[in-house]
Amino acid sequence: MDVNVIAAISRWPNVPDVFGWLSLTERGEWRLHPRGDALSTAVGESIANPQILQFIGRNYTGDEEGRWYFQNGPQKVFVRLDAAPYILRTTNETLGLRTHNGLDVSDVRGWWLDDDGRLYAQTEHGPGLIAGRDLAAVLAGLYTVEGERLMDALEGEPDGGLGDIELPRREPIRVAGWVAAVSGRVTPTSGAATSGQMSPAGGAATLLNFCTAAAIPEILGFVRYPKGD
Repeated sequence: MDVNVIAAISRWPNVPDVFGWLSLTERGEWRLHPRGDALSTAVGESIANPQILQFIGRNYTGDEEGRWYFQNGPQKVFVRLDAAPYILRTTNETLGLRTHNGLDVSDVRGWWLDDDGRLYAQTEHGPGLIAGRDLAAVLAGLYTVEGERLMDALEGEPDGGLGDIELPRREPIRVAGWVAAVSGRVTPTSGAATSGQMSPAGGAATLLNFCTAAAIPEILGFVRYPKGD
């Protein structure tokens, strides 16, 4: 968070929070709602000024209730989340992950695939949705702890992989740690692993879980439509 923003919080500690003025799309785009209608399904207006976008991104965080907000000086501007607190994209050459506001991801603590085919990750920064354009690349980069490509493992199952499956009833799959190595290569765990063990590249094995889309906010601990007390 910016130093001047922190100073403003200390100087004016009792500025009321605002709701309904800002949203984050599933593509990682900030949208302004001049009418204060973000808590509805209103699309809002795009923000084109790069300095404003960077300012929002640097001063974006969440509270203990799972509500995410932009700290605009002394005032919290709570954000409607169309998908998740972060939208995760692959970096150009490394197949690492980066949030929509420029934070590099070094620790994926779990994966969730919902029944709409969206993939979410719990990271050190908070929960995020894998951007649609990067979904295929991320799935292709996931391996089971036995070293098999995840997509191959799913396709080899009797029910036909990611086809017509009741995903919430599927058992979790143990996958190797997601590690973007310095060389720019994602290194899967080689050989079997157990919970808490580290791969040779440094990534802990995690679970790929399956759930309904409606259950995602509760499972990952965030509020899509934040409201005041």
